[in-house]
Formats: sequence, C-alpha cells, structure tokens
Amino acid sequence: MSISDKVRKSLEKVGLTSYETRTYIALVNTGELNASELSHKSGVPYSKIYEVLGALEEKGWISSDDSRPTNYIAKSPTTALEATKQNLDADYSNNQNSILSELVPLYEKSGTSEKPDIWFISGVMNIVSKIMEMVENCREEVMIAVPQAGEEIVKQALPKLRQLHDKGIEITILTSDELDKESLISISRVANVKVKKGLFGGGIISDKRYVVILLGPEISSSSSSEIVAIWADHSGLAGFAREYFEYLIRDAKAVKST
Repeated sequence: MSISDKVRKSLEKVGLTSYETRTYIALVNTGELNASELSHKSGVPYSKIYEVLGALEEKGWISSDDSRPTNYIAKSPTTALEATKQNLDADYSNNQNSILSELVPLYEKSGTSEKPDIWFISGVMNIVSKIMEMVENCREEVMIAVPQAGEEIVKQALPKLRQLHDKGIEITILTSDELDKESLISISRVANVKVKKGLFGGGIISDKRYVVILLGPEISSSSSSEIVAIWADHSGLAGFAREYFEYLIRDAKAVKST
C-alpha cells in the first residue's frame, strides 16, 4: 500500500527521521521482518538499519522478539503516537522548568515589564479591515458584538464567517434587535446569534487573546470618520472583554436559523 507524502511529512514532524519513517512504513505494510529484510524493503542502507531500528524501538514505534535473527514488529500508530506525545510532553516540561528556573529571576531582576501590543484604530474602513483580519485568522473561537451593524458590514463578514463555520470554529454573535431580519437569518446559519435590546458598544474577541473594542459612534455610520477602536494582543484584556460579553449574552434572545 502506498503512503501519501502528507503522512510521511507528518511522521517526520512528530519526530521521526526520513530513514525511521521509511522503516516504520515498511513494517506497517509487510508485518514482522528482520533487519536484512527491512533494509531491502525500506531502502535504508544495511549499515544504518540497526541504528534506525534502535531509535524506533526507543521512541516506542516498534518492538522486537528474541528470535535469531531478531524480528521487528510495528506497534499500532495509535500506541506509537501516544508514546511520542508522552515523550514530547515530558521533554517540554523538563525544558520549561530549566528555562524558567534560570531566566525568570534574571527577567525580574532586570526590572523589565512586558509591554503588550495595544493600538488605537480610527475610521470605519480601518476598523472593519482589522475585524475581518481577526475573523480570517481565527483558529478556535470568535465572539462578536455588533450593536447596529450595517447590512454592508454583514455582507462583508459572512463569507469569512462561513469559512470558520465549515472548519468547526465556534462563532457567537451578539447584536441589536434593530438589525434587519434578513441579515439576522443569514448570519444565524453560520453562527450562534443572539439579540439584545438597547445593546451599547461593540467589538470582537478572537481565540481568547485578540480583541477590538469600539469606542466611538456606531460602526453602521459608515460615513463617520470619528469612530475609534482599541485593538490589542493581550490575553488579560481579551479575558476581561470576554467576561463582559458573556454577561451581556445571558439574557439575550437566541435567533434560530431557518
């Protein structure tokens, strides 16, 4: 059975070398083999095969028996990946402890304070552009509060929101009850949409880290150059905004897609 290049690259990304990948795939395809047979099947030079087999066994991808010559057996991909994950987690934890134990005291002693990225954005087009960028780059979840979104803004956001929806990303939108019914129905097909009477203020929170908070007039006033927003790459500010969003949404009315 032929193995795709994508799988080969994935195996290398989780820690196998090219030779190890070829050897493991040969075992998966053919079953129990000795070193000489594996060298022939995988194309790994015989001078390297024992080194490769030893590494695969140490990493938890294969096992061997006590026969003469020794036979090697592939472990299931599930078992092998779990062993790899445990090894990576353990290595990460050890490296993390080493790094933090020495560098944190140095960082604190220097008196340096972390400066998160916080920027002011002015103008409807600039703010909408940043919001679209955040939606497009979202990987886990996005929360959007739009008090009086204009129909044009909804149309701009909808294709990107549909892409996120197709990827399984969680989308929650809180908007004013003044938004037209057609737009509400359109976005409710790709997001969990709720409406709240008298909603004031707005913004977007992406992946619990990135946030845009509207400070000026309603964004639906597309001719306004006075509208101002804060954009931040700051988990603390995003967390505060997320808590406020969840507070607002508690008693908001859900919109059902049709």
